[in-house]
Amino acid sequence: MNRADEEFLAYWEANRVREKRWLTQLMVGLPLGLVFGLPILLSFLLRGWYKRMPYISNSQFTVILMALIGIAVFYGIFRMKFKWELNEQRFNELKAHQKKKEQQTH
Repeated sequence: MNRADEEFLAYWEANRVREKRWLTQLMVGLPLGLVFGLPILLSFLLRGWYKRMPYISNSQFTVILMALIGIAVFYGIFRMKFKWELNEQRFNELKAHQKKKEQQTH
């Protein structure tokens, strides 16, 4: 096992419970989720550049904004849950490899 794997094992053992909480996942993933929805929001805010775009009332804009926030929250949490699962799988594989190596040396 190389140094990066050992550092990952130490880091993940210390932080896996904290990173599993949905609030932490939301706080870390929300900025990327907002970046994901930013082009859609900008297209509605800067709608004067395209003359054929239909008029959007304030109530429609509010619904669009709420939908974008919902998409950003969903994307941020979903991405971080997926990342947590990948890290957990890597952790379990490295632990199994480490345990197997220890059994071979005994």
